[in-house]
Amino acid sequence: MTKTNWSRFSSLLLALLVLGSVAAPVAAVSVGDTTVPDEGEVGTQVEATVTLTELYQNPTLQQWQLEGETELRDVTWSLSYIDQTGATVAREEFDGQNFTSSPVAAADGTAEVRVRVTGTVPPVESYSYDPEQTFVFVSLTQAREGGNANAIDTWESHSFTADSDQARTALDDAQRAISAANAGGANVDEAQNTFDQAVNAYESENFDLAVELANEAQSQADSAQQSRQTLQLALYAVGGLVVVGLLVGGFLYWRSQQDTHDPLG
Repeated sequence: MTKTNWSRFSSLLLALLVLGSVAAPVAAVSVGDTTVPDEGEVGTQVEATVTLTELYQNPTLQQWQLEGETELRDVTWSLSYIDQTGATVAREEFDGQNFTSSPVAAADGTAEVRVRVTGTVPPVESYSYDPEQTFVFVSLTQAREGGNANAIDTWESHSFTADSDQARTALDDAQRAISAANAGGANVDEAQNTFDQAVNAYESENFDLAVELANEAQSQADSAQQSRQTLQLALYAVGGLVVVGLLVGGFLYWRSQQDTHDPLG
């Protein structure tokens, strides 16, 4: 490699290293055991627990603060600071949909932080079948001195009411029936059209109509599947008769050839 080419290569390599160091995000903490419900009924009280470990992954970051947010209502946060022996060295509690903790410091011996949030599932702002409507159960951020922050993670859960849950169940059943009929080769255009109307009714919060249309779509899919199976059986039967006819005809022809003899023989 010539001196000029080597100089260009070195400059390019240095630029890539600088770019990589700028683009690479600072590692946040690790997430250990979590117990976040997948869903919650509107108006009911729910609870989640998240354990944070490896709190000081960046060697220069020996102290930071934890921030949390949630869309739950009537919220209580409980933070437990745990050392390497598993003993709880401090606790904090907050009320409201967000909080900022006291400093999480290596000098205090804190090795893990366990976050528990309790609150009431909020009303659904907008219903969606696919993807299903969700709310933010808990979102955690590592806040550092100088205003810098690293998102740790966000957990979302499906929210529902008794009526919307019934409608979703009917939609799920109809969708499975349509998929099964379609896989069997049946024409499911009518069922799919009815199902789409049911989804629109669900997302408009007309859950009774959604259930009615979903049930109708399921019946249409089942009927299409049954008609397809009946047609297949009929075709098999006709095919079988043709084969039998050919076999019988061939046998009779063979017998006729065997019975034929030369009168002069």
